[in-house]
Amino acid sequence: MSQLMALSVSVAVLGAVWSWICLGLAPSYLLVWVGFIAAACFFGAGGDQKALVRTIVGMIYGAVVAWITLMIISKGPQFQGAMGPIWDAIVIGVLVFFLVIVASVDVLSCVPANVYGFAAVAGYTLAKGNMADLTAGSFANPLILVAVSAACGGVLGYAMGQGATMLKAK
Repeated sequence: MSQLMALSVSVAVLGAVWSWICLGLAPSYLLVWVGFIAAACFFGAGGDQKALVRTIVGMIYGAVVAWITLMIISKGPQFQGAMGPIWDAIVIGVLVFFLVIVASVDVLSCVPANVYGFAAVAGYTLAKGNMADLTAGSFANPLILVAVSAACGGVLGYAMGQGATMLKAK
């Protein structure tokens, strides 16, 4: 079996299992799309054990930075009246700086992972429209939900790669 065919089969089978878990067994605890982003990031980061660590740590780091950004924005309504969306843009601009500047740290050197984690928390929170969930001590909190989904998705990517290796050997 060619490498491409082996990877295609592995991604298809494990992607279906992942989707079933997220959508059927644990819809309140896992985001299917964040897992797929993390799995893709794993392959983009090199598809090895270092990539697994960089994907999981980077996406969680980005999620934390987004959470801090949204907390600052949500707690600063006094600026919103005077400055409007300019305040939000300034806060975002300052905080996303930290997604890249940390790239000299090995586990945070996959800048796309950092950005994907940030985007997942920011996008999910803004689409849901409930900033109050940012302080929830449960899976309603976008930080918790994205961090768990990203970690599982990184492992999903690793499993897809291992599955492809086993299929290719046959």
